[in-house]
Amino acid sequence: MKISILLENGLFLQAKGFGAKGTSVGEIVFNTSMTGYQEIITDPSYAGQFVVFTASEIGNVGVNADDMESKGAWLKGVIVRNYNPNYSNFRGEQALHTFLEKEGIIGISDIDTRFLTKLIRDEGSQMMIASSEIHDRDELAKLLQVSPHISEINYINEVTTPEMYIHNQGAWNDETLSYNEPNTSKTIAVYDFGVKRNILNELTNVGLKCEVYPAQTPAEELIKKYQNNEIMGVFLSNGPGDPLVLTEVKENVQKLIKAKIPMFGICLGHQLLSIAHGYDTFKLKFGHHGGNHPVKQKSVEITAQNHNYNVPEEIKNIAEVTHTNLFDNTIEGVKYKDEPIFSVQHHPEASPGPRESKYIFKEFADML
Repeated sequence: MKISILLENGLFLQAKGFGAKGTSVGEIVFNTSMTGYQEIITDPSYAGQFVVFTASEIGNVGVNADDMESKGAWLKGVIVRNYNPNYSNFRGEQALHTFLEKEGIIGISDIDTRFLTKLIRDEGSQMMIASSEIHDRDELAKLLQVSPHISEINYINEVTTPEMYIHNQGAWNDETLSYNEPNTSKTIAVYDFGVKRNILNELTNVGLKCEVYPAQTPAEELIKKYQNNEIMGVFLSNGPGDPLVLTEVKENVQKLIKAKIPMFGICLGHQLLSIAHGYDTFKLKFGHHGGNHPVKQKSVEITAQNHNYNVPEEIKNIAEVTHTNLFDNTIEGVKYKDEPIFSVQHHPEASPGPRESKYIFKEFADML
């Protein structure tokens, strides 16, 4: 099917479509990972975005239940150079276009993704509209103009769990091709702002039983559980959108800080801790999305990344910087002074990506 695309800067393109039909508006970003398209597509942090894959071949290995990072797909669309509908992998269970169609996600192929990546790099992330139904440029422009910007939308309420549940699955075992079932000796509460399954797996793998709570859970509920020794700490998860619109969540985090509860945050959780301490985040030009970003700690590690927002340099007033991005020297991790709290911007659980940062989960367990 034909897909018509209009970017915020006025660029009008046409390409081929796979997956769901319809019209969708979102923010366009690019991801530089060479593998793991299913994990990226099912990462709730991409809610509200179109993802341009710099890997030129997508679809080759199909889709399977084990590689899901959440219960479905939350992004607005997938943009690829070449889509292969005939997957070939012993773990594959269905074709990507079949999965996208079920999830209501537009797929776009036969388009110059190198050109789009350079455009985003040079002009920054921006809103776009894609449609299999509307092919008139002016009509697309009107729809794009009246659609809310991604920074105005709270996607957390869409991606969070509707009720508390317990996660006890461990990390993936490459030898058995199954998930471990480790013993857990400490219980933590997880604020689900769009948590990836593999983050929960890695927390469990270091002995932490995860009670996963909806994003709207009052802080008082978790403070009471901590005071009653029912939990030993709180994890703040990754998630989509602009953290500055999450005023209710910020207030809950501030209450947890005041209660001196040990905390660890990844990505959005890292940003929320900064905001709750009084240091607002800022938006990067085109964000960091991919599985090949060098970060300096005591040594250099290659990390997985997915964020459009960053904490400010002024955070150094109250926190020690533990990790620094070597692409642009932005802050990637902090440990707060005189508080049992630390956080990282990158994704130590990878999926997809390198596994060099897994030690961070052990550090949280040791702190508890």
